[in-house]
Amino acid sequence: MGKVLSAKELKKAFLAGANQLNAKKDLINELNVFPVPDGDTGTNMTMTILSAAKEVAAIEGGSIKDICKAMSSGSLRGARGNSGVILSQLIRGFTKELSEAKEVDSLVLAKAFQRGVETAYKAVMKPKEGTILTVAKGMADKIMELSLTEEEILPLLEKVYAHGEEVLEHTPDLLPVLKEAGVVDSGGAGLMAVMDGALRSLRGEKIVLDLELKESGAVSALVGERKNRGEISTADIRFGYCTEFMVNGDHAFTDEEVDALRTYLTGIGDSIVCFSDEEMIKVHVHTNHPGDAFEKGLSMGYLSKMKVDNMRLEHHELLIEDASRIAAMDKLEEEEKPAEKKAFGFVAVCSGEGLENIFRDLGANQVVSGGQSMNPSTEDLVNAVEKINAEHIYILPNNKNIILAAEQVCSILEEQLITVLRSTTIPQGISALIAFQEEASPEENTENMTESLKAVSSGEITYAVRDTTIDGREIHSGDILFLGDNGLLSAEKDILSAVREALPKMGEGEILSLYYGEDVKAEDAEALVSEIQKDNPDLEIELQNGGQAVYYYLLSLE
Repeated sequence: MGKVLSAKELKKAFLAGANQLNAKKDLINELNVFPVPDGDTGTNMTMTILSAAKEVAAIEGGSIKDICKAMSSGSLRGARGNSGVILSQLIRGFTKELSEAKEVDSLVLAKAFQRGVETAYKAVMKPKEGTILTVAKGMADKIMELSLTEEEILPLLEKVYAHGEEVLEHTPDLLPVLKEAGVVDSGGAGLMAVMDGALRSLRGEKIVLDLELKESGAVSALVGERKNRGEISTADIRFGYCTEFMVNGDHAFTDEEVDALRTYLTGIGDSIVCFSDEEMIKVHVHTNHPGDAFEKGLSMGYLSKMKVDNMRLEHHELLIEDASRIAAMDKLEEEEKPAEKKAFGFVAVCSGEGLENIFRDLGANQVVSGGQSMNPSTEDLVNAVEKINAEHIYILPNNKNIILAAEQVCSILEEQLITVLRSTTIPQGISALIAFQEEASPEENTENMTESLKAVSSGEITYAVRDTTIDGREIHSGDILFLGDNGLLSAEKDILSAVREALPKMGEGEILSLYYGEDVKAEDAEALVSEIQKDNPDLEIELQNGGQAVYYYLLSLE
């Protein structure tokens, strides 16, 4: 290659970057600072970039602008977890700069790197150095410096990559927790994997693309969550064809145009997803007349990525099983949805049938399956919000790694009044819903629910998957770990010992709630409660079946 990057080279480089990240996913997951079985940075980043890669791969020919649009919109909707959201924002800023250029030379690339970093930093409320942001900024600064003298694209990016590797190696110097754990930042490592793959492509190396996510523990947990919903009889499927397509126009679609299409789809089906990203509208609908949906789309522009699945014939396959489950759930939800628009609605994220039932009982209209090890995407949350008939919708992420993805929903559904309550744990989300008052104003409810988050001290009990050191304490594989709001509270050989050490560190409280997971027997949970009660006779203890994966117990002290 020479001094200008072509659309074909950009496409191949991006797909190769996604491919390399997919191949390195499990290694990146293992860089998780805490040695618990939910290291998911690699999975989140991979699922984010594969969402974009599949859109990019579908483009035949295409200009730089076409490639950039697919990279940006695909990663935005597919963004999962903090690392995935940051990656999507890096891509968003990068592609915006490229789209505006007549040709992509070294200076334009440098500006694109800079714009990507600026966009990503703005997306994070409190940017932390020693992370993916630091690695991205290091490369952006280096390419800007080198672009003044280096005109050839490949040598320029080779030097930028080498500098990025140096910055990554120094991330432990900026984050003591990385140094103590003996690892570099996992998000930064994921970004360098993308750069590595892109460079391999630009060098002309032969690359066999595999853009299907390789199943890992985290992915298995997500698939298992779906399978555990149970099979749905074909008799329960009201609308038999799962229909998807993109409407592509020659202008940015207005809210009125999107609303009109959504209203039409409501008349011919259900389980509707319909939202725009500038000159494109994404449509998903379950209907008995796919042709009608296509004809309506054609009246607004040309169609792409058209897909129709007969759910009655093929529901035994995983994809159709999942679509069938959604159709059945949506049917139930539609029956429960009031004809008149409510003042408030809620989307909550959690994992486990017991926790899902708790959130629904407390008023959550939609419960999105996810949490540790299986962060839902921005599009998953968009889909949930779209199903709620309410003036003001609150999203409860209930996990610090889902907050950024939730906040991106607001930028996609700009016409909808949405508030993201920054709940970082399941107990915080439960407390927020309890604090909600139907008669209060949106402002009052936002203030009250936000305050309720501060009154909860949360804990999580799981096990170590490798030897490491945290806060000067040696951790051995198989140890029981008790994690609090601000880190490790105890590490012992059994659950009771871990609880006895950690509970006093959780602070003052009168009510202790325990939610036991899918790997805990009810009698064992009851025995644990009995022992805790003996140690703390004045404490009121509540025990509930959460059914969550990964964590033996979730706890809250109020």
